[in-house]
Amino acid sequence: MPVYAELPLPEDGKLVDNITHFARALRRAGLPIGPGRVQTAISAVAAAGFERKADFYWVLHSVFVNRPEERQVFNQIFRLYWRDPRYLEHMMSLMLPAIRNVSEEKAAEDAARRAAEALLDAAAAPDLPARPPGEEDPEIQIDASQTASATERLRTLDFEQMSTVEMAQARRMLARLSLPVKPIATRRMGADPRGRHPDWRGTFRRAIRQGGEITQIARRRPRTRWPALVVLCDISGSMAQYSRMVLHFVHAVANRQGQGWAKVHAFTFGTRLTNITRHLRTRDVDAALNAAGAEAQDWQGGTRIGACLRAFNVGWSRRVLGQGAVVLLISDGLDRDDPALLGAEMQRLQLSSRRLIWLNPLLRWDSFAPRARGVRAMLPHVDTFRAAHSIATLEALAEALSDPRDHGEKARLMASLGKD
Repeated sequence: MPVYAELPLPEDGKLVDNITHFARALRRAGLPIGPGRVQTAISAVAAAGFERKADFYWVLHSVFVNRPEERQVFNQIFRLYWRDPRYLEHMMSLMLPAIRNVSEEKAAEDAARRAAEALLDAAAAPDLPARPPGEEDPEIQIDASQTASATERLRTLDFEQMSTVEMAQARRMLARLSLPVKPIATRRMGADPRGRHPDWRGTFRRAIRQGGEITQIARRRPRTRWPALVVLCDISGSMAQYSRMVLHFVHAVANRQGQGWAKVHAFTFGTRLTNITRHLRTRDVDAALNAAGAEAQDWQGGTRIGACLRAFNVGWSRRVLGQGAVVLLISDGLDRDDPALLGAEMQRLQLSSRRLIWLNPLLRWDSFAPRARGVRAMLPHVDTFRAAHSIATLEALAEALSDPRDHGEKARLMASLGKD
């Protein structure tokens, strides 16, 4: 919810400069804001006036916010920039836990983290308002001894705890990842001089051409084909950050040659199912995800996993799951639908695919247990149950695909499910 009820305007009177600095902070937090929008915002505020604080908030909101995922960042930066003149102290309180040890402190929300970094970077700019007289900049000393490299730390860092800079680095690392797959042996046979099976028809045809004399026995072996990859990605509010990073990974897989996948299909679901396969063919990942987000109107909305899986099974299953497709289901399993419907659709999905792999970011917690109704309904019908909250977990996905005996955490959680 917007927090404009207690947002007095700054008292220094430099409204144009403040709006400009506010726009810079939003841009550092990832919002696509250029000089044209800044001029539009200044003109809009001048036209709307300042008689109502709500008008000031919504005027800036209408100019700077274009997508639903930008609202949280805008709200955080607006509250901290226009409400408290000593917002740097608030920013330091948000950032210090991440500096000490992100695994030991409760991580701030993603929007708050990005707002903190944007405003801290803005405070470091020479043209921004200085700190109050008499106050010295706090000196932060970090002991980097006996720590892992930055790359190794980034591999294991939770996507939700990443800063803006770390997210950009993680996206570059995901763009270099591959997801190779082995070919599938079919029942059809093909000629092969080193094959294990004799080809008597080929042998006799060759003998007829040589006057009926058999000089060599032809051989054959099973032909192979490449499977398709189908990705079903949950884009509800609790999964938005993880889904965006996973879709970066899927985009890299879809556009990398030589990995073996016959086709890569991608669907998003929240309250409804959306096919974004054609958008992933765009070479530029940002343009691809922006187009996919524009088509998926339920981004960061509610969750109806059962109804969305039913829509997939009825409308798309026969078209994309033929010839041994592998299905990646990315979801936290928190569903409001009928568990019986969800369990039935999961079972149908598993029977239609060669392998169903469920990636759940909640597995990052050691104490995770299948207590939610949705998780309990889905778990028995997956082949592999693995985590998907970091770069390392996505790298391990390649090993799971190469080993058909890999079931991840399914056996452990099924055991705990039987005890309940």
